[in-house]
Amino acid sequence: MNETAKPSGELTLRTLAMPADANAAGDIFGGWVMAQMDLASGIRAGERAQGRVVTAGVKEMAFELPVKIGDTLNVYTEITRVGRTSITLNVEAWAHRARHRVLEKVTAGTFVMVALDDDGKPTPVPTEG
Repeated sequence: MNETAKPSGELTLRTLAMPADANAAGDIFGGWVMAQMDLASGIRAGERAQGRVVTAGVKEMAFELPVKIGDTLNVYTEITRVGRTSITLNVEAWAHRARHRVLEKVTAGTFVMVALDDDGKPTPVPTEG
């Protein structure tokens, strides 16, 4: 493992990058990586909201390195803010390159999720405790 940089947040999702998710050069589509980050955000925010959440927005996201076929994508999430109905998370995607025994940061972004009630309307996020 690369000891110079470490992920921040909680490991929320791990998945394998498959050939169907790649372009002809073997690089995984950025949209696939972003979708995995969105799934992880939904998992973590849904746990905190104790119910249904949807993505309201994504901010400040840039791809630093490619993900290759065969890499394991590790997505880490950290809740940075809880508003009345929203939850903001810092999300990092790291590629575990098994052949090279290294973990490299691929991208990071800020995801904003909104808690919804059974009718699909924004609802207050419960207080912790």
